[in-house]
Amino acid sequence: MNDPAQGHRAIVVGAGFGGLAAAARLQAAGVQVTLLEKREKVGGRAYQLKDRGYVFDMGPSLITAPHILDSIFQAGGRRLEDYVDLVPLDPYYRIYFHDGTVLDYTGDMEAMRSQMARYNADDAANLDTFLTKVRPIYDAVIGDRLGSKPFDSVGSMLRFLPRVAKLQAWMPVSMFVNRFFEDFRHRFIFSFHPLFVGGNPFTTPAIYLMIPFLEREGGVWFTRGGMYSVVQALADYFQEMGGELRTGAEVEEIVVRGGRTVGVRTDGELLPADLVVSNADPGHTYGALVETKHRKRWSDKKLAKTDWSMSCFLLYLGTRRQYPKLEHHTLILTERYKELLKDIFDEKILPDDFSMYLHAPTRTDPSMAPEGGESMYVLIPVANQRSGLDWSSLKEPFTERVLEFLEEWGLDDLRKELEVLHVFTPEDFATELNATVGNAFAIDPKFTQTAWFRPHNRSEDVDGLYLVGAGTHPGAGVPGVLLSAETTYGCIAEDLGLPDQWDWDEPGRVALDDLRVAAREAGVLPAPDEDPVASE
Repeated sequence: MNDPAQGHRAIVVGAGFGGLAAAARLQAAGVQVTLLEKREKVGGRAYQLKDRGYVFDMGPSLITAPHILDSIFQAGGRRLEDYVDLVPLDPYYRIYFHDGTVLDYTGDMEAMRSQMARYNADDAANLDTFLTKVRPIYDAVIGDRLGSKPFDSVGSMLRFLPRVAKLQAWMPVSMFVNRFFEDFRHRFIFSFHPLFVGGNPFTTPAIYLMIPFLEREGGVWFTRGGMYSVVQALADYFQEMGGELRTGAEVEEIVVRGGRTVGVRTDGELLPADLVVSNADPGHTYGALVETKHRKRWSDKKLAKTDWSMSCFLLYLGTRRQYPKLEHHTLILTERYKELLKDIFDEKILPDDFSMYLHAPTRTDPSMAPEGGESMYVLIPVANQRSGLDWSSLKEPFTERVLEFLEEWGLDDLRKELEVLHVFTPEDFATELNATVGNAFAIDPKFTQTAWFRPHNRSEDVDGLYLVGAGTHPGAGVPGVLLSAETTYGCIAEDLGLPDQWDWDEPGRVALDDLRVAAREAGVLPAPDEDPVASE
């Protein structure tokens, strides 16, 4: 334990990736942390479902930027590799287009150029130019750590804007991408990533193009036993350092006196603390846990005007047989792209067609299903609950539509082979995860809700209250949520005089370069002299 933190007590509300990472960082710095989770086990959106031998990750299905995750363990003198077994994935995604064409999205740039040349030779030739233009965005967010520095003052935003303008990172992702590619396939594969953080590629700023570059820079990874093994590793690490974890403990109120938090109330009991970190959805944090009289910026009126991300409809399927047509990650697309997203984000209707994302981890780790079986989830983006859709009546017929579609698409006898079926709808996001209007990724990452415009990591309304997770800076997605924990820790460290933990590249630790070497040895990433962007 470090002396500067002696005597400080913290409560972290919610044990998703953000809450676990923040709790671990604080505990490593010597703050005594109690982590409270309302559900029976940790995980938040990264929950785990088990049924009859089938194991499902209910949310995130991959790891990018493992060096960011490793930095959390570094803070306590540990190593990520001592807790989880990382497996590189190749391809990252297999994408089936409406016309029957297929493209494997991979970190091997030569393979990408070869596939792209089948559809448009000019697009293939422009790939390196595109990556060269995106690299400065990645360098700003990850290299210069803008993603892990708080935007809690107007000055910080004003200093940021000229750089955004210079990088043209203000323009929508799709507009940025379309300047380099003509074929609809290529325009999709380099613009769809904002959907991973709940954003519409036609409105989300190009600053989020750091996501595909992050993938190609460090690879895409999975962990044996599923993503929940990472959740469990963080929980174990936190408790090994002396942190207290309480599950089945829903927080009813963040108690504020004299403008400052003094703790939380759970099950009628007041738990005192010097500081509170909320990993709950910011709409729930401010709208349900902090009394109205203590909120000036994040008033009920402000929350009502906030645009929340889309939601998702999820099927968790356990089948007696496997489907080799599926890769570890598979996208199946309808013909409509922009129009479909308009239906979801703007019109908030349930269209007749849909695109979907399938996660079949048994392709990489067969132990996640009974022998010969398949464990998979099907994710379909849908509107959040501002749509007024009644999922209690829609759930069964929509499930049947999806299963019928998958059978016609090529998953033969899917319904006949089903042994396990679970459904998760926008209503479940609202009730299980306290997600405002059933959102799946917190606040919509459009430009006017990015950086300073998001709820700040250091609360603007309540002293001693901090936020972490998808709803604060920098945003959703596993890397974004982990960076938010780093940002939030930095705010607390500044306020309390705690030690700096920005040591991603500390010698002897698992770093990005080590993982890149492993991926190259596995043939997932090209050698440096074969990679024109890396060798610049």
